[in-house]
Amino acid sequence: MHHPHFDPYQPQKYVQIKNPDWLKNATLYEINVRQFSKEGTFKAVEKELPRLRKMGIDIIWLMPIHPIGIVNRKGSLGSFYSVKDYLGVNPEFGTEEDFRHLVETVHAQGMRLILDWVANHSSWDNSLVTKHPEWYKKSQDGNFQSLPWRDYDDIIDFDYTQ
Repeated sequence: MHHPHFDPYQPQKYVQIKNPDWLKNATLYEINVRQFSKEGTFKAVEKELPRLRKMGIDIIWLMPIHPIGIVNRKGSLGSFYSVKDYLGVNPEFGTEEDFRHLVETVHAQGMRLILDWVANHSSWDNSLVTKHPEWYKKSQDGNFQSLPWRDYDDIIDFDYTQ
């Protein structure tokens, strides 16, 4: 579809998003891997896929699956939203191979899989903190900070002006 006044190299007044056809009328099912089954693993989720497909589910949406930060962790398990490694999987859920097999099995059932990807902040012990400290918000005295008005001590915010 070509627009006569559209220049892909110039900023547009409004964000234009075209949703894929597979999203139209799709039924989404969100899964918190830890609480979904007694085992709390990718393999346990995999076992339930035929049942979910029969229920008419088209898209499996997994809550964050990445390793959870340890520094300033909340409780013994921590929050899924305190991401320590964006390229890893939480070992309590299984291995990367287990995760990849889950994705393949979801696809084999005729469903799609989307991830809840945490883009606003990371854990204090994410390697990006030391590799790119300039990517994080700082307080007036130069310290990393999370949202000052919420109880989010386990995360620090990215600074999207950087």
